[in-house]
Amino acid sequence: MARSSAPSADKSVEKSAQKAAKSADKPVKAVKIAKEAAQERPMPPNPPTAPSKELHVFPNPAAERDYVIQFQIPEFTCHCPLTGQPDFAHFTIDMVCDELCIELKSLKMYMWSFRHEGAFHEKVTNDILTKIVGVTQPRYARITARWYVRGGIYTNVVAEHRAKGWKNDAIVPAPQLPQATGLR
Repeated sequence: MARSSAPSADKSVEKSAQKAAKSADKPVKAVKIAKEAAQERPMPPNPPTAPSKELHVFPNPAAERDYVIQFQIPEFTCHCPLTGQPDFAHFTIDMVCDELCIELKSLKMYMWSFRHEGAFHEKVTNDILTKIVGVTQPRYARITARWYVRGGIYTNVVAEHRAKGWKNDAIVPAPQLPQATGLR
């Protein structure tokens, strides 16, 4: 009995080994094909893990109506230009877009680009608003930067833009939405 089962066991082991060899080639071939495809495809203008001073836009899907888009960036970082110490802020951006909206990934990379720069709170807040307005030409934009304590002082900087002739000249109240993290 042992002899009759041994040859069939050897054959099943051999078949398993052949299947494993064939399936082992498939991942190698798939990886090779993926690498070749990646070499042919051009890199995006700003790779996903690199800070960038570019803001990308897309057409506003509801340009006929005023509606508020709110971005919350709870982990903004830059450096004090005098001391070199890190400064942290929670940015809230409220916008009523016109023809263009900001693409979120580029906004993330743009905000990240300040991480190693020295900037006064007031300047960096206004520079970000200027860039957003320059790229999107919104009907309305407001940035509220809530800076974490430095030397026992919290600093809040609020900067606004209104397009000339925008029909809604009233004060645009900030939506009362809870913040996910950060200052309360």
